[in-house]
Amino acid sequence: MNKLEWLPEKVEFAVEKVKENLTTFQETVPSAASVELVYPQEENNDWTASFWIGMLFLAKELTEDAAFDETIERQMAVFTRRLENKIELETHDIGFLYTLSAVFDYQVNHRESSKELAIKAADLLMQRYDEKAQIIQAWGNLEDPIQRGRMIIDCLMNLPLLYFASDMTGDLSYKKAAYAHAKQTQKYIVRDNFTTFHTYYFDTTTGEPIEGKTQQGFSDDSCWARGQAWGIYGFTLSYNHTGDYTFLETAKQVADYFIAQLPQDKVSYWDLIFEEGSTEERDSSAASIAVCGLLELSKQLPLSDPKHGEYEKIAVEILKALSEKYTSIHTPKSNGLLLEGVYDKKSNKGVNECVIWGDYYYLEALMRVTKSWYSVW
Repeated sequence: MNKLEWLPEKVEFAVEKVKENLTTFQETVPSAASVELVYPQEENNDWTASFWIGMLFLAKELTEDAAFDETIERQMAVFTRRLENKIELETHDIGFLYTLSAVFDYQVNHRESSKELAIKAADLLMQRYDEKAQIIQAWGNLEDPIQRGRMIIDCLMNLPLLYFASDMTGDLSYKKAAYAHAKQTQKYIVRDNFTTFHTYYFDTTTGEPIEGKTQQGFSDDSCWARGQAWGIYGFTLSYNHTGDYTFLETAKQVADYFIAQLPQDKVSYWDLIFEEGSTEERDSSAASIAVCGLLELSKQLPLSDPKHGEYEKIAVEILKALSEKYTSIHTPKSNGLLLEGVYDKKSNKGVNECVIWGDYYYLEALMRVTKSWYSVW
């Protein structure tokens, strides 16, 4: 990738924003979405809590600066307590929570305690795997008949925790569950036209598929932008861990649809059903996830594949658009990085705000185009 003259300034701004937040979020974390562009503090009890520590690790790696170490230590202690006490962990997002904390810490600081923490988290995540349906239940009590049998496309990003546990222990049961879930996602969540459902339901008694729905997209048959972005990144990651080339093909198909629906400035609307000129909100967080997914997808494709260069090019174009028009650089009151994110438009939650995963993936994208990154995923 050619050196990008606009990049150093954008990296410096992002890292400085993380540094400014160090004293505020020592043991607390930024909430999932900002309020009037400022993240309130909250306790570590939501599915989004690990994106802050993930940003600390990225900033540390980008700068090789020890300024982030003390806060990382405090955050790791909180994540350890959360798992020990099973605080709000009835969710597949155990994967997000402990990949960006325990796995990241093991990769950066090489602490055996963090490796063991990640394996314990993987054990808890495995309890959500349904053998009949071959899926990991998204959220809710496992005995709740309303929540049972629900999978969502986001879960592709939770699977790396299980792949990690197999790699560390040699126990293939983690990997087999992750692989089965990814195959069910590929089979049922990806439609024939390579759009995606947000949610799919199964009968957990028989294991039979029931129907696809949406939780946060515009409608059951539309294509929620963030979900499509999870698909680009998530299917590529399952290819990385399993070698099943069909995942890479699916990632390309999902990526091609996402790219085809982009408006002129390359930052998607919150649902891909909306077209150029729509008055609907953009979702900068979907764009930042897509950048990371496209860069990883490009990396996995051979140089001879024309999509290799195409995906890298469009990823950089999206990233540049985000860095020029969607950051808080001209909004000094904001403690977030990316403006114009959407958490959940249907419930009017976090609309046109900073969202913490958008900030994380923006910083990860900057890392990917600045350094040769090994990837925590």
